[in-house]
Amino acid sequence: MPAEAPTKPAKAPMLSEALRQRIRDLFPRYPSKRAVTLPALHLVLEHFRCVPLQAMEEIAELLEIAPAEVHDTMSFYGFFPQAPLGDVRVWICRSISCMLRGGDELLEHACKRSGIEHGETTADGKLTIDYAECLGICDHAPAALADDGRIFGPLDEAGVDAMLDELKKGRKDPA
Repeated sequence: MPAEAPTKPAKAPMLSEALRQRIRDLFPRYPSKRAVTLPALHLVLEHFRCVPLQAMEEIAELLEIAPAEVHDTMSFYGFFPQAPLGDVRVWICRSISCMLRGGDELLEHACKRSGIEHGETTADGKLTIDYAECLGICDHAPAALADDGRIFGPLDEAGVDAMLDELKKGRKDPA
């Protein structure tokens, strides 16, 4: 009699039943389950402040698509990190308008002052600094945008320092 192959223990679901239901509630609003990929990713990001691999797999299962399809959507958009974000995420623009006014150097300055590389989160978990290809706020160049809606710019090194100090205080309360 052949030996039985060892079985992998089942993982506990990452997505709560309430979050799964919020995703299912979107199905009637879209032409197919596949079309719910982006809204589902936003719901998971809102809940966890990231989209871990297991959550991506569970979204795929709910939508009856391959995990690679969910990953393709995640990688197309730059909004879905797999590691947890800081309390506040800030993008420093490096489009042509901002770059010509020192945006790249200001991104480097912000990262150096915070002790991280772009895309990383500070050790205290308060701030994630990243770049954006364009924020669409060229009139503020060089500019930055926090994920709570605050716009900063035109920036210089002193302005970046003040911005970082402000952002480390936490998210702005919605008006």
